[in-house]
Amino acid sequence: MEGTSSAGSSFRRHSFNLSCHMIHQIDDGAKSDSISEAGDIGDRAISRRHSQSSSIRLSCDHMSENGAVIFIPEDDRLQPNPAACNSISSVTPLPPELISPPSTDGARCSEDMKHEPCKKLPKLLEYVSCLVHLAFFGILGVLTRYLLQKLFGPEVAGVTSDQSYAYLDLPSNMVGSFLMGWFGIVFKEDISRLSNDLAIGLSTGYLGSLTTFSGWNQKMLDLSVAGHWLFCAIGFLIGMMLIASSISLGIETAKGFRWLLNRRKMFFGNGFFSSTINWTLDSCRRQLVVMMFFLLMLALLWGVSGALVKAEFNSGGSSAQLWLACMVGPLGVWVRWYLARLNGYGLGKAGLLNWIPFGTLIANVSAACVMAALAAVKKAINTKTCDTVATGIQFGLLGCLSTVSTFAAEFHARRQSMHPWRAYIYAMITICVPFGLGTLVYSVPVWTRGYEK
Repeated sequence: MEGTSSAGSSFRRHSFNLSCHMIHQIDDGAKSDSISEAGDIGDRAISRRHSQSSSIRLSCDHMSENGAVIFIPEDDRLQPNPAACNSISSVTPLPPELISPPSTDGARCSEDMKHEPCKKLPKLLEYVSCLVHLAFFGILGVLTRYLLQKLFGPEVAGVTSDQSYAYLDLPSNMVGSFLMGWFGIVFKEDISRLSNDLAIGLSTGYLGSLTTFSGWNQKMLDLSVAGHWLFCAIGFLIGMMLIASSISLGIETAKGFRWLLNRRKMFFGNGFFSSTINWTLDSCRRQLVVMMFFLLMLALLWGVSGALVKAEFNSGGSSAQLWLACMVGPLGVWVRWYLARLNGYGLGKAGLLNWIPFGTLIANVSAACVMAALAAVKKAINTKTCDTVATGIQFGLLGCLSTVSTFAAEFHARRQSMHPWRAYIYAMITICVPFGLGTLVYSVPVWTRGYEK
């Protein structure tokens, strides 16, 4: 009895220390992760998954001889946060079943884990798999954006044009923001259970490349150069309203669809959704097979794009620009995904303005400025080759580097937070800074040099 009491006391002490340690971590991380999770956190997600896996193995390896699990913090030198511990000082005593030693089946945890098949790829291979998914879905986003431009542009529906506040990329920005509400917010966790790389590929790769902020900013700069300042202001205002409405509509319809699925699940029972086939990528072998499949598909897309660029380059035109964009688009996705690791960190060690996702902001501002510079170069050189290369880079690399869907998700999250004014400050910074810099880079040279407008 004395040994049992000592074990129970040790268990309660370790559990209490762990609780304080976890609350301390939540307090420190809430300022950054709760903000950045609304959009993207880049490769931090991979590091987080591997650190969590290491913590689970550490907890399972530290077992007492009688089978009682002892949870040990990652660093024994860490002391609990006094404020957090005081806030839970009146903790309800643990039930007797938790204090008493569990069954001896738990003692086989370490042994079972040694024989358990690998469930996660090594960190390097997981990086490669994530980059492959991002590139593949990024190219699909470029192709979809091109099709929507042609469908709603002057050649078919005539809804959008270069000379109107209804810019060419408005439909793709609306569709991408709507789908972000579905697959980037409501159903993202469900997709992540199937495959983390698939969730990243759909939200960051496909939807991030389907939408483009740099293209939107450049069309407004073109309107300002032509003297249509009213159309320029209306283009930003209506564009922002339609994007915000699109993601809200996407979230609400996705929630409604989820409700219907839950109702149907209740009606038919668990058997309706259950399956004898496990589609979850819960082993290294399955993850490697899927990675190789997407790698082959990516190689095929790159090969076809390269062959078509070679065939169409001399003639120029939109076809050569499109296939060049498909070749360079993945680079923009990769850079944006890497920059997303800055989201939620703020400035300096103190984390100032940590509610601003600086990763997304830097991607949008830099892409808009480079696109404005290339637009000025096209007007200065004015050759078919320069136009093909510059437009391909603009549409592909810079269109994928900048994003509206992630920006819309971050804007929506801040509108729903305790400080909704932050959403509008963030929107104003995202719109005004690239437009102001773009005016210096593009509009001023066009006005002073008198290029043909």
